[in-house]
Amino acid sequence: MNLTIPNWLIIIGGCGQIFTALVYPYIRHKVFDWYNDVKQLKPLNQEIAKTYGRYIQGLNFSFGLIAILIPHELKNQTHLAIALTGLIAAYWVGKVATQIAYYPMYDIPKKQLFKWGGYGMNALFVLFAVVYTLLVIHNLKGL
Repeated sequence: MNLTIPNWLIIIGGCGQIFTALVYPYIRHKVFDWYNDVKQLKPLNQEIAKTYGRYIQGLNFSFGLIAILIPHELKNQTHLAIALTGLIAAYWVGKVATQIAYYPMYDIPKKQLFKWGGYGMNALFVLFAVVYTLLVIHNLKGL
């Protein structure tokens, strides 16, 4: 079976990842009231939580930028392509697994925007996981 992943799909995924990075502060503030929760931590723990939040935002943005700027290199079956797509696939598969395992037990505000936004974000996370997993499979076939 010859697996072909079109560049446009990778680019759409990249745009979605940049979108998640840009909307991340809004979600933390409006949906999760994250900043008020973080204020209850000790100062060092506040900084650690903020730093991890920035890491997440930065990774999402960087992965998106890579996908938009060099989609062909993500599927050229080199060792670097395998390593990078494997890293990104593991990141998004882990995110989807975390969403399924832990997030349903938490109460999200009941506004329609947040409800539909949650569905949309979860759909994006699944898209990212599928696209990058397919890229890893495609790249591994080149070995």
